[in-house]
Amino acid sequence: MATGTTAIEVAAPTGADDVGPGVARPGRRPRLLFLRNSKALVGIAILVFFGILAVVGPWIAPYDPNQVSTALLQPPSGAHWLGTDHTGRDILSQIIVGTRGVLVVGLVAGLGATVLGVLVGVTAGFVGGIGDEGLSALSNVFLVIPQLPLIIIIAAQLPSAGGITVALVIGVTGWAWGARVLRAQTLSLRKRDFVEAARATGERTWRIVLAEVLPNLTAIIAAGFVGTVTFAVLSQVTLAFIGITPVSEWNWGTILFWAQNNLALQRGAWWWFVPAGLCIALLGMALTLINFGIDELVNPRLRSTGMHARTLRRRGIRPRVGFTPVVRPTGAAGARDVERTALHQAPHTEEER
Repeated sequence: MATGTTAIEVAAPTGADDVGPGVARPGRRPRLLFLRNSKALVGIAILVFFGILAVVGPWIAPYDPNQVSTALLQPPSGAHWLGTDHTGRDILSQIIVGTRGVLVVGLVAGLGATVLGVLVGVTAGFVGGIGDEGLSALSNVFLVIPQLPLIIIIAAQLPSAGGITVALVIGVTGWAWGARVLRAQTLSLRKRDFVEAARATGERTWRIVLAEVLPNLTAIIAAGFVGTVTFAVLSQVTLAFIGITPVSEWNWGTILFWAQNNLALQRGAWWWFVPAGLCIALLGMALTLINFGIDELVNPRLRSTGMHARTLRRRGIRPRVGFTPVVRPTGAAGARDVERTALHQAPHTEEER
């Protein structure tokens, strides 16, 4: 390249990995971007493992979680892989059986909050006018309702309230934030050209919402669902740990409740609380990784950086999220351009310095 012009170094595509970021590979069918994300794949794998455990748990548990024995507070052994508690009950069986209660609460709360959020948010954003103002006011009311205190009050009034009650309360009160986000996105989408074209061709309103608007909100809806599931799981475990929900229903929080009440930490019975705590941490990590994957799918800059991070590192480029790469000029004219840019960006007053 002649001196005084801008030099852009481009490596010849000798292999599949040499294709730069943002360039489609010719002759290949595009894959699902979400499934190409390593964070999302790890999160989905962990979540699928717990899901299988929740479905088949009661049949594969080695013991009845309520069965007492003479092996009191025994460490892990061949008979009891995760040891026993103060009454000789098998800890592994309690964890396996308790997985279903945790996931059911998260799933029910997530579905309820997501459905209500989509109905209210998309309707408010697409309809507009008085309907939008009324639904927005309703969302503002539910935004200020404290969920955990409300659950504690309901559980105190209903001694038999279990995990499903907690899930329903979270689902009914936890949709407002997602509805606000969906309303804002719908307001942006309803004036786009493809929506106006659908109106011009005589498409019905419900058809436009289902076929044109909702597909563009899929990633946001999924992120809201994952966030609600995470909050519901942590709320269920917390309420069980402090004894608000019935301790006869097995979940990971119930195991920690019995361990705390019987001084497992002081007695050195680490096998009583560490496995349940690890399960809670793994499930929270799985949901967080899935949320990261959804975020990278929605954000084009994160998506490009995440998909081609290895390729960029092999070429000596360190991807940094939030920064736009700048082409480096060469030659005498390029050096003058750099000097002019530096002079233009330098502070000129004492206040700027």
